[in-house]
Amino acid sequence: MENTELHPNEGKKLEIDTSDGRYARYPVKTHVVMKGDNLNEIMDKYVKPFIQPGDMIFISEKIVAISQGRAFDIDDIKPSKLALFLCKFVYKSPYGIGLGSPWTMQLALDDVGAPKIMFAALCSAVTKPFGVRGVFYKVVGDRARAIDGPCDYTLPPYNHYAKMAPKDPDGEAAKLEKHTGCKVVVMDSNDIGREILGVSDKSISIDLCKEIFADNPLGQASQQTPIAIVRKIN
Repeated sequence: MENTELHPNEGKKLEIDTSDGRYARYPVKTHVVMKGDNLNEIMDKYVKPFIQPGDMIFISEKIVAISQGRAFDIDDIKPSKLALFLCKFVYKSPYGIGLGSPWTMQLALDDVGAPKIMFAALCSAVTKPFGVRGVFYKVVGDRARAIDGPCDYTLPPYNHYAKMAPKDPDGEAAKLEKHTGCKVVVMDSNDIGREILGVSDKSISIDLCKEIFADNPLGQASQQTPIAIVRKIN
């Protein structure tokens, strides 16, 4: 793959130095993924023409979840009184609403369960006066942390949607590796953090994956690049 074929997103670097050497992250632009889209077909159309032996594929958890039908128009989500109450206590990041809306909190209650969400809220309430932040998300775990809602910068129609985490991200990654021949990482990444939700092979280093995506090369807005081909270059 020549650098003239795939370009870094505006304001982002193509390459990054890690503890394991230097890696290139080639953003791959796709169509707007919808419910029912086949991820293998997306790989065939947009990714396979560029991959080389030894490459890895990093894919946004968002398009995995969307393809599985786990994204919902907020008009179709009916928040309970508990969701309306609990969302008031969640920190709202400028990089994503997280569980700080009634719609996303309702999805968390449905997907993770009220007992765990309420316990997390209690832990957060106890620790917040001491200046400790992030306890809520540490307790609820990656599945709830990956739930997100509508933001102004999100591409339509998903600027009016809330979504759950993908179901069985390890399994989805394994299927994609079998289809492409490349190790696959399902990632939740934004400009303030990275979480690995699924890997196709347990030998994949979670810490290294986070280093490779330290600066979120896929971007968060209109880039429309939910996939990256990752290649070690030295």
